[in-house]
Amino acid sequence: MSDELCFLPATELRARIVRKDVSPVEITRAVLARAERMQPELNCFITLCGDEAMIEARNAEREIMAGARLGLLHGIPFTVKDIVNTKGVRTTFGAVPYKDNVPDHDAVAVARMRAEGAILVGKTTTPEFGTKCLTDSPLFGRTRNAWSGAHSSGGSSGGAAVAVASGIAPLAIATDGGGSTRIPAACNGVVGLKQSNGVIPHSQVQDAFGNQTYVTPTTRTVADTALMMQAMSGEDASDPWSIGFPQWNFVDGSAPNSDLRGRKIAFCLAPLGRPVAADVVAAFKVALARLEALGAEVEEMPGDGFEVEPIWRAINHTAWRARFEKLAADHGDVLSETFMKQLALATKVSGVDYQRAMFDRTALFRRVQTLLQRVDILAMPTITRTALPIDQDLFGTIEIDGRVFSDVRPSWFPWTMPFNMTGHPAVSLPCGFDADGLPIGIQLVGQFRGDVELLRVSALFEASQDLLGRWPSLPGRGAA
Repeated sequence: MSDELCFLPATELRARIVRKDVSPVEITRAVLARAERMQPELNCFITLCGDEAMIEARNAEREIMAGARLGLLHGIPFTVKDIVNTKGVRTTFGAVPYKDNVPDHDAVAVARMRAEGAILVGKTTTPEFGTKCLTDSPLFGRTRNAWSGAHSSGGSSGGAAVAVASGIAPLAIATDGGGSTRIPAACNGVVGLKQSNGVIPHSQVQDAFGNQTYVTPTTRTVADTALMMQAMSGEDASDPWSIGFPQWNFVDGSAPNSDLRGRKIAFCLAPLGRPVAADVVAAFKVALARLEALGAEVEEMPGDGFEVEPIWRAINHTAWRARFEKLAADHGDVLSETFMKQLALATKVSGVDYQRAMFDRTALFRRVQTLLQRVDILAMPTITRTALPIDQDLFGTIEIDGRVFSDVRPSWFPWTMPFNMTGHPAVSLPCGFDADGLPIGIQLVGQFRGDVELLRVSALFEASQDLLGRWPSLPGRGAA
């Protein structure tokens, strides 16, 4: 029974806790035991908070028995990517120079989860400072895909997605600066949302006004994502884009009510000239048919004008150089070659180049806005092929259906970067598997600050297929 608790969604755990059918102590003990068992195989944690989590679970149990008011997530375990600050729990950023860093405060998103009663059980893996789409670091090694040890978890929130996909904890805080939540969500068959800019305050980002990175939820179900959004969203003085936000009702508003009649969806397989694996194409077509069956009107949109990786790189690499140049000078001997190479690339970007990239970012936002004035949702494959090999190099080549391509970012995830820059909400949802049994994801993009409706559409799509009962073949649970 203890392992079975690990595979229940947070919505079900919440109901059982309220009914006193199960105790937060039982749930937390089960989750920690599974994490300890799975860690040697998956390597998805940097830190486990066993003692602290059990203390919180016992406190949560006492509050239930005393009839205290219960928070939205009372007694439910969650994890936090080790790039997001956690008070009293080391936050390494996946980097050797920060291996003993212990913040004295929580990030706003973490504080809000805890305020609603959620119990932190561990910090999940990230490449150094979340700067690549693969989850490995000199500090902890490689994180393996939940479905195949021979494949990457994706990144940079690989640990978060693997922890959820393997049944360790139902809720995970991740981050997304160019696809870092949605890529590993697609690789591991879970739900990964990058919300609209400002919906969840980002209290750690240094350039709050030019920000295109997000603190995000990763879960197994759309309803669990709605729970996390309800807990973490709302204005905070640290984030100018959050100020003035109303408190949306994610839980009720994103329920799979009604259908998609009257909704228009524009789809595209890939930006002009980019490859897509045949298995991904097949799964994507089936997904579109499901959306049509729900009542949506589906039409194809052109893929030109979405070759945005050079714009994204100019903005991000420049920010990384400004943030990490001194760190690299002082600690270059313990930082990865990939990280150092990315910083070096930033030296080729001038101030004028950076500002032109910001102009291009504005133009991209206006283009997407124009598209979304005549349709309600955009749809595309999250990534162009399933998870890459475990030893993939960011600066190496990748193979798609026997063809070799030299650039990982624009060839593998051309569709995630655009919506970091525009601020529109974008979610990766499981939509099938390839011939090797690796998950495939579809990305849906909603109206600017149309996050609640995007999740409602996602919930309807989720309910139209039968994937929630299928889990990786791991100890304690065979594949369904």
